[in-house]
Order: sequence, then C-alpha cells, then structure tokens
Amino acid sequence: MEDEVVLLDFWPSSFAMRVKIALGEKGIKYKCKQEDLFNKSTLLLEMNPIHKKIPVLIHNGKPISESLIILQYIDQVWNHKSPLLPSDPYQRSQALFWADYIDKKIYGIGRRVWMGKEDQEEAKEELMQCLKTLERELGDKLYFGGQNIGVVDVALVPFTTWFYSYETCGNFSIEAGCPKLVAWAKRCKENYRSVSEALPHPLQIYEYVMELKKRLGLV
Repeated sequence: MEDEVVLLDFWPSSFAMRVKIALGEKGIKYKCKQEDLFNKSTLLLEMNPIHKKIPVLIHNGKPISESLIILQYIDQVWNHKSPLLPSDPYQRSQALFWADYIDKKIYGIGRRVWMGKEDQEEAKEELMQCLKTLERELGDKLYFGGQNIGVVDVALVPFTTWFYSYETCGNFSIEAGCPKLVAWAKRCKENYRSVSEALPHPLQIYEYVMELKKRLGLV
C-alpha cells in the first residue's frame, strides 16, 4: 500500500517551502492543500490544534507539525536517498544548531524589515549581522551540508526568495554585504530542481508582501 502524504501549505511560507524541498529530494509524491491563514480550514485546526499553523505534514492520516521537526521526520522515514542530516552525532547536533538559529532569527527580523515601522533600520542591521554569521559558517563550502545540500541549506534557502522584498522595502542590498551567501542561494536553485520548484519567484513574494501591507494598514 502506497503512503498517503498530504502537505497543508501556504505558498509564500518559507517554512512550508522547506518541506516541499525535502519531499522533492526524497522523491516522495504528495498532495498539496493550500490554506487561507485568515480563514483556516477545519482540517488544519484538527491536524494542528495547538499552534494552528502551517506547515503540517499528514502521513497516512497522522499529522506532524513544525517545519524542522517535519524535516527530521522525512529524513528518518524516507532514509533511502538524499540524507538531510549527518549520521555523525556531533555533526548532526551542529547542523540542528544552525537550523535552529535560522528559525529563531530570520523570519522575525525579516518581518520587521518589510513591515517598515520605526525599528526598520535596526532590523536591517540585525538581519545583515545574522546573514554574515551564516556566511561565515558556510565558509568556502559549496553548501552548508558540504558537497550536497543538507538540513541547514533546506532551512535557509526558502528565505532567499524573500530577499528582494526585504531589500526593496528596506532600500538596501543583501548581496553587497553577503556576496557568498547570495552566490550559494543561486547554486542551490541552479543545481537542485527540488529548490527551484519549491521557491516562488521573488516578484510573486513582493506582490504578496505589498498586498499584506495594505491589509495590515501599513501603506
């Protein structure tokens, strides 16, 4: 019996993009159900009653929530190809550290940048410091995972499709401050079909951001 895999998705969500990349790398067929976060479905509320957020992966009727937990689940269940996490316990711990760092920093700071409130300049500085920290961790490696993408690459690369919105709303250049990181993002998209297929065009994200700003009364 073939596995039934369903992803509760919201297309601009970097967290949901992570799951699509991981499923793509593993070659897993799945159904994608789009959610309206302003009018959440009964299915979403049933599958994630605690946080009521996407993404949720439903595997044979069982829900798994929180994107980094979903990535670990995918890597363990479908371990036949494209490992996302190192087998060495120490290397695994370090990969999870950086994935957690991304989780705790990028989304919240990036949101402050595109919202354009009074703390925007401070947020821009914080974002660049975070990205420079990640660029140093990347070093001269092709990917955070080494020769191939791993969990840190999968955790971070979806945010790069938001870079244009951050830059346009904040009037600054990420590439000027983090050229190696921007080059890494291009490599991920050029060399991994799973990445290029999961990430919307930056202009689509920007259009969504502008609509959201209007909805929130920020423009």
